[in-house]
Order: sequence, then C-alpha cells, then structure tokens
Amino acid sequence: MIERILNKIKNKKIVVGVVGLGYVGLPLAVEKAKAGFKTIGFDVQQEKVDLVNKGQNYIGDVVNNDLKNLVKSELLSATSDFSFIKNVDFIAICVPTPLDQHQQPDISYVKESVINISKYIKKETMVVLESTTYPGTTEELIKPLLEEGSGLRCGEDFYLGFSPERVDPGNLIYKIKNTPKVVGAIGKDATEVISAMYRAVLEGDVHKVSSPAIAEMEKILENIYRNVNIGLVNELAMLCHKMKINMWEVIEAAKSKPYGFQAFYPGPGLGGHCIPLDPYYLSWKAREYNFHTSMIESSMMINDQMPEYCVKRASEILNRFQKSLNGSNILVLGVAYKQDIDDYRESPALRVIELLKNNGTNVSCFDPWVKEFQYDGKVFKTENELTKELLKDVDLVIITTAHTNVDYDFVQKNAKMIFDTKNVMKEVMCRDNIELL
Repeated sequence: MIERILNKIKNKKIVVGVVGLGYVGLPLAVEKAKAGFKTIGFDVQQEKVDLVNKGQNYIGDVVNNDLKNLVKSELLSATSDFSFIKNVDFIAICVPTPLDQHQQPDISYVKESVINISKYIKKETMVVLESTTYPGTTEELIKPLLEEGSGLRCGEDFYLGFSPERVDPGNLIYKIKNTPKVVGAIGKDATEVISAMYRAVLEGDVHKVSSPAIAEMEKILENIYRNVNIGLVNELAMLCHKMKINMWEVIEAAKSKPYGFQAFYPGPGLGGHCIPLDPYYLSWKAREYNFHTSMIESSMMINDQMPEYCVKRASEILNRFQKSLNGSNILVLGVAYKQDIDDYRESPALRVIELLKNNGTNVSCFDPWVKEFQYDGKVFKTENELTKELLKDVDLVIITTAHTNVDYDFVQKNAKMIFDTKNVMKEVMCRDNIELL
C-alpha cells in the first residue's frame, strides 16, 4: 500500500483537501495546487468559499494572480460541503485553536472538523493536523474520533500525523514553500508517506520526528521560547525606565556579541494567534501531570500586563503637561499586531485602546494596513489619512506597531508628544518630544 501511495505522490495523482481557509490554510492550499496537486479547500464560512471560487484573495501572503490562475485552471476550488472529502487522498487540518473565556484551550474547531472528515474518509487517506495544540491531541483526540466515525483503523486503513504550521505573516524571506517542515506521525509508514507529500510541494527540508506528541511539543517550544525571551526584555524595559537607562541601546550593545545572544525587543504586548496563546496550551496540559510551569507563566504574566503598563506610562506623560487620561485626545498609531501586515488578531493595541477608552480618553486610530477592525463585538474605523491636523489635535501619539510605510519625521514634527513603544523613531533627528518604552 505504501509504495502505491508514494507512486501516486510522485505522479501528482493525489487529491489534496485543506480544512480551514484562513491565514494558514489558504496559503497551504495555494502551494499544494501550484505544485500540481488538485486541491479542494473546505471551510464552514461560505463567504471564504465564494471568494476562493471567484479567485479573489483575502490573505496577504497569497499572490493574487496565483490564486486567480489556479482557480481558472481548476487546480484549486473550495466548498463548505464535507462530503467531497470522499474524493480526497491527503487532508490538512488548519483550523483555529483559540482560548476560551477562562484562558483554556478551545479545540472545538478541531473536533468539529475531524468529526466532519470521519464521515467520508476512505482507505489510504493521509490526515495531518497543522493547527497548534497541546501535546497529545493527535493521538488522544483525533485518532479515536476518526476511527469511531469512519470504522477504519489508524495505521492499517489510514495514516495520521501532526505537522505544525510555520507561518509568519509579512515575512518577505520565509514563506510556507521554503520553510522547513516538522512531521510526526503514528507509525513509520505514516511518517514516510506524509513526509513525501510535503517534500513534493515544499522547497524547505522535512524533519521527521518519532511521534505526533514530539511534533506538537516542538511547536509549543518554538513559541514559548519567544514568549519567555520577550517577557524577559519587557521586564528589563520596565526596570530600565526606572533606572533612566535606554533599554533599546542596551539590546543593540548586546547584539554586538557574535555568539550566545539573540536579540528580542520589548513592546506593548504580544499579538498574533501563536505566541500569546500557545503557552496557555502547555500550562493547561501540564496540570494533568501535577506540574507547574512557573517560568512560562511568569513570562505570560509580564507580557499580558504590558498594555496596562503602556497606558500607565501614557498617563504619566500627560501628567507632566497637567493633563489626565480622562478627556485627553490620544492617537494610537498601529492596530496590527506586527509591522506591515493587516492582521490584528490578539493585537496588544486593541487592549491599549480599550484601556484608554475605559479611562475616558478620546481615542483615534491610524493604521495604513488596517482600515477597520472588530473588537468586543463592535466595528471600529481607523483614520483615512495621517494628516498634520490630526497630529496637532491630539495630546499624545502612542506608537504601537512599527509599520515601515509611515513618515515618522512627519509625525515628530507635528505631534505635541510621542510615546514610542516600538523604537521606530530611532532615526528621527529631533527627539525632544519623544519618550521610549
């Protein structure tokens, strides 16, 4: 059976299914189709399905013409009808794994997708979870659901594995196609065929590990590593402010060491769908083993409090001019969670805006990448243009995202006072009205 599957992969006779057409799923579906595999995207949101079938792109990391041409050539299509799973040989699950209101893992999207898949999966199908989750999900949750719903046996009738997504929105160098992939599957045959499927599509290397749990933990490690180190520099930034030491200059000096140091930077908090959330998945799972992840939880606490710290600092700046947050006009410059993208998921700027409003501040927002955003069930519009009048009318500008297509010299010349949480004003000659995080 394995030789037959490998031969089908080699000859591009595999039909690919990608469940979830968001920031991870749509770019993956496009790459599979570009490699010559007929690809079907599945999503419960009919709006996304319709856009894909019209060749209309909605994800920044996808090239518009690529999507349009793939749909036109019938290599890529989308549907909300999971019965088409019966036509698929390889399934990648790329659905959201958020936290619930109690900061615990919400794997309902994964569970629902697997149940839908299990009704139609056929023999010799490869199933891979790419959504970030806690170690053990693939073997403890997905495997029993697939076997129960399909009547098939994992390892005998179908192949199951975990291969964590590695998507960095806005990264101009590393995309899905050239980023190395980690594959952990149940059994050697599953590892071989799933790895072969990724190798047939990607330019990056495929690193095989011995189990799905190792691949799941590896993904958590990637993001906890960043969470802990960002928590470290955020804490030092707060200390350096008290000591009247420029933390940004400290980091630049430390970077001069050619070994043993990797630079991380402070900021108003963490955003995106991975770094702020993944540590909670592991700390939740660790409690099952009566283990307390103290270092991880400490970094989470520091990073989670950064929006509050930034608002406190904004209040202190205004106080120097005999103003309070209540009644002041503040412009939040940047809504996206990182520079030069339109993704504002879990953006710390949203929390900063909420805290300012709760303190009676008149808040306006500008982001060249985000024209409107949703928060707490409401839709907010950003300013259409960063004008001289807008800057002069506000008491304080808080820079929360380091977009490169903003004229920071123009901001400095026209703003009364600037609180720069991202050190984007470092090249501005006059710094009299600038305060750093």
